[in-house]
Amino acid sequence: MKSLGIDWFIEGTLDFEYKKYVLLDYLQEINRHFDKSRLYPNLSDLVFHYNNLISFKQNKVTLQNAFPQRLTEADIAAVKLTYKKIVEDDSSMQEIEQIITYAMTKMNPAIQTGREIYNFVESRLNIDPIGIMPLLPYDGYFSLRNGKNKTNLLYEYHFTIFEDKNDKYRGIHIQLIDTYEHSLINTPEAIKLNLIRKNKHLPNPAVYYVHSDITFPLEQTLLPVAKRCLVKYISDAA
Repeated sequence: MKSLGIDWFIEGTLDFEYKKYVLLDYLQEINRHFDKSRLYPNLSDLVFHYNNLISFKQNKVTLQNAFPQRLTEADIAAVKLTYKKIVEDDSSMQEIEQIITYAMTKMNPAIQTGREIYNFVESRLNIDPIGIMPLLPYDGYFSLRNGKNKTNLLYEYHFTIFEDKNDKYRGIHIQLIDTYEHSLINTPEAIKLNLIRKNKHLPNPAVYYVHSDITFPLEQTLLPVAKRCLVKYISDAA
C-alpha cells in the first residue's frame, strides 16, 4: 500500500500542486482497495492522517500533541524545527493551510466510503455465544466462518485493557490455533467440547461462533471487523 509520511503536508517543498499530486496518488490507491472491499490497514491509515490534519489546524503550538501515535523523540524534534521555520514565514503557513483544507476535503469522502463498507460488513456479521458462558468472558475462543466457506478458523482470544488520560479502552489479542471443516459433526458446539477436553486451564471457556453470510477478504476486512465487533459484543454483554 502506498503511504503518506507523518508530516507529508509540511515536509520538503511547500508546493500546493505537488502536495495535491502526492495526496491524490495516495487516495487513488486507497480507493482501489475500497473498491475490492479491502478495509485494513487502509481505513485506519486514512483516519490517522485526517486526524493529524485536524490536530495541526487546531494546535499549531504543541507539535507533539498533533502527532501522538507514531513519532519518536527524533521525529518530534525534526517536526518542531520544521514548524519553527514555517511559523515565521506567513506565505508558507498560507500554503500549508491551503494544502490542509484541500486534503481534508478529499479525504473525507474516502473515509465515508470506508465507513460505509465497514457498516455493511458489520451488518452481514453474526455472533453467537456457544453453550453456557462464564461470568467473565474476557478469555476464550471464537470460530470464524467467511461466507459459505466450509473451512472455519479457530482463534484463541485475550482481552487487553489500555488507557489514556481520558478513558479506558478494551482491545483484543488473538492467535489462530486450528482450522476445521464445517459439517454436521464439526459444529461449533462440538468444537467447544473438544476445546474443554484439550485445554484444562479453561474449564468453561467463552466460545463464540462468528460468521458472515457473504465472503469478504479475510485479513483486510472480515477478521479486523470481526475482532472489533466481538470486543463490542463481549463488553456490552459482560
